[in-house]
Amino acid sequence: MARSEPGATRRRGPNDPERRARIAKAAIEVVAQRGIDGVTHRSVAAAAGVPLGSTTYHFATLDDLLEVALHEAAEKNVHALKEWESALPPDADFAAALAELVMGYINEQYRDTVVEYDLYVAALHRPALRKASAAWDEALIAFFGSRTDPLTGRLLAGLFCGLLMQAALADPRPTREEIETLFRRAIHGPTM
Repeated sequence: MARSEPGATRRRGPNDPERRARIAKAAIEVVAQRGIDGVTHRSVAAAAGVPLGSTTYHFATLDDLLEVALHEAAEKNVHALKEWESALPPDADFAAALAELVMGYINEQYRDTVVEYDLYVAALHRPALRKASAAWDEALIAFFGSRTDPLTGRLLAGLFCGLLMQAALADPRPTREEIETLFRRAIHGPTM
């Protein structure tokens, strides 16, 4: 009779309730390392440390894997945005705060930002991903609109997403002051 090794922590099958979540996180990791085209059931299984059959059992298609990765990334972003918004004082300079937020995404969180935009852009060709992408957009519009008004919130969400994409690609990256100037114009209009 075979006995398991002492201290073994890996669990199998139904006794491993975290496996699906590990696979989802591994899909994000594969996107970070190899891009969307690098996502295969095999690469995600290897990153998650699970048998290949586990990825196909939980996620039948590559779109299923990408969808769960995008949902995971969007959920993480929405949670972080809620924390950021709740910590922001009611009388904060909103343009300056948004500029700081963008700088955080393109500096300290650059890798995560690139992964999230890879997944976000993938929704252009994969309709199954559009719902998760739209959820992120709607969250931005709601948060920014709560500090301004609904129309300005939509404008700021578009500006925010565009600035993140441009700043992530730019060399050199725009300065915090340049970004703040754009947000200030969007919020207050031109100065006379």
